[in-house]
Amino acid sequence: MIKKVELLSPAGDLERLKIALLYGADAIYIGGQEYSLRANANNFSLEEIKEATSFAHKLDKKVYLTLNIVFHNEDLYGVYEFIKKVVDAKIDAFIVSDPFLVKYIKDNFDVEVHLSTQASTTNLEAIKFWKEENVDRVVLAREVSIKEIKEIIDKIDIDLEVFIHGAMCTFYSGRCCLSNYFTNRDSNRGGCAQICRFAFDMDNYKEKFTMATKDLNMAEYLDKLIASGVKSLKIEGRMRSPYYLATVISSYRKLIDSYYNGTLNKDIIMKEEKILSRVANRETSTHYYMKKADYTDQYYTGRQEVSNQDYLGLILDYDQSNKLVTLTQRNYFKENDEVEIFTPSGNTYTFKIDKVYDENMNSIEVARHPEQIIKLNVDFPIEKNSMMRIKVK
Repeated sequence: MIKKVELLSPAGDLERLKIALLYGADAIYIGGQEYSLRANANNFSLEEIKEATSFAHKLDKKVYLTLNIVFHNEDLYGVYEFIKKVVDAKIDAFIVSDPFLVKYIKDNFDVEVHLSTQASTTNLEAIKFWKEENVDRVVLAREVSIKEIKEIIDKIDIDLEVFIHGAMCTFYSGRCCLSNYFTNRDSNRGGCAQICRFAFDMDNYKEKFTMATKDLNMAEYLDKLIASGVKSLKIEGRMRSPYYLATVISSYRKLIDSYYNGTLNKDIIMKEEKILSRVANRETSTHYYMKKADYTDQYYTGRQEVSNQDYLGLILDYDQSNKLVTLTQRNYFKENDEVEIFTPSGNTYTFKIDKVYDENMNSIEVARHPEQIIKLNVDFPIEKNSMMRIKVK
């Protein structure tokens, strides 16, 4: 049986982790409450790491922990004890960028080490070096092309991981100091203020200047990445919502499965591209994969990031005898709206809303209060943790 490429999802907390795994991720990367580059995410306590690995392992899936800040002397306090505790919590791999951690972990524990994209690894000789240091997987720099990836894989046997979707750093695979200078928040120790997304006033120029990158989207060329021989396809976004993760993971799960069963075609790709375009609020590009990145891959003067209200509700329960769905409402919807429900198992159902009820079965015409408990008549059974959205046309 052919082993499929890994679909790797971020998760900023336990809720997101469980959603991503249920919607088709093979593995999750998370951050602890220290030593992680997403300090503003909720992140995971030690007890939550234990719960995360237990939940994932029951599904025969994996959890990786990011330990990828650029360490200064003051950051070393407690890191060795922390690593031991996380190993005892049965983490499957550490994602690290600092060489001393590679050696320490491999010398002391039987656990995988993945070299973070923060190490900016772009060439064959660097990968040979890291393999000699017993690194199990290299997360390539985001500035590498598919052609270069294939050249590397043809010459060395090591797991390679690449990003396929989400935000891109304006600077070399995350190594940026703008945040340090502008806000005194160290971007390489988890404090990035995303200065590259600021709009700057310029003397004698009426438009504001921006230098933000467009998001990455490799859905159209996923087959080429898989064919290159990479072992893991990584989604960006530990700060993203459960709905975003469910949508993106679900779409890429379908694309990957279609590739392996021989049914991937333009119609499937176009359908999933349309779904992906609705969940994001930035334009996308393929960046370095297909060509040298240029001005078309960035916003230089002005951009619009308009959030949509497609996400309507999270399914909490289905009453088979009364054919009633119970959901917690996220955005405005009403009677006669055409909606769809997509499920963790990969099914999508389209229907028109007939009646809307509150949790006490009082009829209401409009659901307009986020987090309100709503009930709807639905003629088919729906899985818990399914999500309702505006129909994608």
